[in-house]
Amino acid sequence: MFLLVGSLCVLASASAVGRAGHTQTLCGWFDNPTPGNAWLHDRSGEWTIGIQGGHQADGAWPEFSPSQWVATNRSYGYGCACITGVVNGETREVIRIDAARAQPLSTCRKDRALKEPAD
Repeated sequence: MFLLVGSLCVLASASAVGRAGHTQTLCGWFDNPTPGNAWLHDRSGEWTIGIQGGHQADGAWPEFSPSQWVATNRSYGYGCACITGVVNGETREVIRIDAARAQPLSTCRKDRALKEPAD
């Protein structure tokens, strides 16, 4: 599996991704369409960060400048980001975010393997 890290692609082993409680860096579209709901869509698919009334990853979400954020529902929307933390590859949930950083929108837009969320 390949991961987008900044402008570099990194190969991650499938066994590392499949283990529960594995620290990993994920990069792609951070989608926060409504309160308490957030996902990260990377080259391997969708990772759940938070579901309103349900699972919520521990740790701070990335902070985006206005130029790094596409608003689709008042202040909610999406941006390009990398998060490092503990993930569960079996459930595709982010358990804990240790570091999160916003990226320029162009970083995700240049990666043809990433589909930009709908407005």
